Amino acid sequence: MSEFPDFSDLRALYVNCTLKRSPEPSNTQGLMDASIALMRERDVHVDTLRFVDLDVATGVYPDMREHGWPVDAWPGEVWPLVDAADILVVGGPIWLGDNASVTKRLVERLYSMSGEFNDRGQYVYYGKVGGAIITGNEDGIKHCAMNLLYSLQHIGYAIPPGADAGWIGEAGPGPSYLDPGSGGPENDFTNRNTTFMTYNLLHLARLLKDAGGFPAGGNLRAEWDAGDHSGFEANPEYR
Repeated sequence: MSEFPDFSDLRALYVNCTLKRSPEPSNTQGLMDASIALMRERDVHVDTLRFVDLDVATGVYPDMREHGWPVDAWPGEVWPLVDAADILVVGGPIWLGDNASVTKRLVERLYSMSGEFNDRGQYVYYGKVGGAIITGNEDGIKHCAMNLLYSLQHIGYAIPPGADAGWIGEAGPGPSYLDPGSGGPENDFTNRNTTFMTYNLLHLARLLKDAGGFPAGGNLRAEWDAGDHSGFEANPEYR
């Protein structure tokens, strides 16, 4: 029997990027709920958002009200939860073989904060862990997860092994994950990947939390701007 550390001081945020507004059932939420249940069994504090329900402006700035939008829920309702979370899991559907428009809008708003800094002087997402959950009725789980996980690591999230899980039915019209007879909730491959993803997120978050965050050395913007390039000296002759 596996032994687990104490995860009770960790916070996770699950953002569902379904195109469906509440209270319409979301198949993506169905699979996300399986991962959420595992975290809550380990006493992790879990927050959830359905992104499309919120009046979040489109753009790549921290507060789009400063750029012509009359309303923007990002700085007041979404960012405080993202900032507080040790773990971020982004879930969404596949459309036309790619991540849905709502997913891409979330990534753009996450990117808008990537120039901010944490209390160690690193970029703000350093020390946080990211994962992806994908659902749909067409091929593209790995493509969508690849796109999401690349985006998360690029802005500073750490990505553990097996940081994605998903489910797709038969290609074309047919039952979705939560529909009776879909086989989704019983699918052993999906359930295994969801479980491994969830615990790998927890384990990496535990390691980083215990270490006081991601190590600071050679990755501090203020030091670079002050001229300390950690041994790197560019040679214009070879450009």
